[in-house]
Amino acid sequence: MRPIFAPSSPSRAAIAARRHALVAGAAAALLAAAAPAALAQQPAAGAYPVKPITIVVGYPAGGSTDLMGRLVGTELANRLGQPVVIENLGGAGGAIGAQKVASAAPDGYTLLVGASNEIAINKLVTKKVKYDVKDFTAIGLVGTQPMVLVASPGAGVKNAAEFVQKVSANPGKFSYGSSGVGTALHLTGEMVKEQGKLFMTHIPYRGVAPLTNDLLGNNLEFGVFVLSSGLPHIKSGKVVALGTTEAKRSAITPDIPALAESPQFKNVDINIWFALMAPAKLPAPVYDKLKKALNETLQSPEFRKKMEAAGSVVSSPTVDADKYIAAEVAKYQKIVQFAKIEE
Repeated sequence: MRPIFAPSSPSRAAIAARRHALVAGAAAALLAAAAPAALAQQPAAGAYPVKPITIVVGYPAGGSTDLMGRLVGTELANRLGQPVVIENLGGAGGAIGAQKVASAAPDGYTLLVGASNEIAINKLVTKKVKYDVKDFTAIGLVGTQPMVLVASPGAGVKNAAEFVQKVSANPGKFSYGSSGVGTALHLTGEMVKEQGKLFMTHIPYRGVAPLTNDLLGNNLEFGVFVLSSGLPHIKSGKVVALGTTEAKRSAITPDIPALAESPQFKNVDINIWFALMAPAKLPAPVYDKLKKALNETLQSPEFRKKMEAAGSVVSSPTVDADKYIAAEVAKYQKIVQFAKIEE
């Protein structure tokens, strides 16, 4: 069964407001009865939402994007006064879910909580993806989370400087792993290679679990994790954190250096970001209501706590999502060209 987030119980003031709305609605219905039948069936302007909203997540339940979807879904249900249903459509790196939203009616009842991979990267690395960024309306960014470059215990390095020294002295000898070709983790590894002028072999895994097993078993020297996935193994001492991948240290893990603090990686700045998206050509009144609800969510201290517990930093409501995503696409395009990634 798909999870449904229902609005919280209304206050007395809210109940009174609803009574007034019902009276107004009844009056509107009487006026509509005098109009042509086709016109009478039209919903009143600004009535959105009048039925449950579906948030599509392009991954199975339990992952970081799914968690973002559930957190956002709960908030939207409370702020818009309608239930929010989470629909998990896993497959093709999130592309199946994203395609469904891109093809949906632009009425605000089918939304996407997606990550950088399915929104911006997939189109750059495979011709199988038929949608593009222009097929969405960006309601806003939800949050960001850095990746982290790690070393297995057997790699014998403890920081970024030792990593560069060892890999540079042995070009082609070492490998790094990611959760698959064309993922944000893969692109992060390639950015590290480009900036550090390093020669390493990329080993793509089918997800984080087998990547983790090989790192912990010393069958792989280096790997790239999303911070929240790698943090438990870093804290337990099973892998060594060499650096996070945003320009500055993460507020979640201020004790882990940013790779950009090392001269070789001063331009490394890449992360996973999450956004609330709707189909293109979303009507302005619907966009305004969703944008208002999301902005209120981003300013909620309780939401911020939940996001930080999940390893993510909440985005600012002032961020221009369209400009941000366009800049990210340009960044990814350069990495894809450097690594010659194409499926």
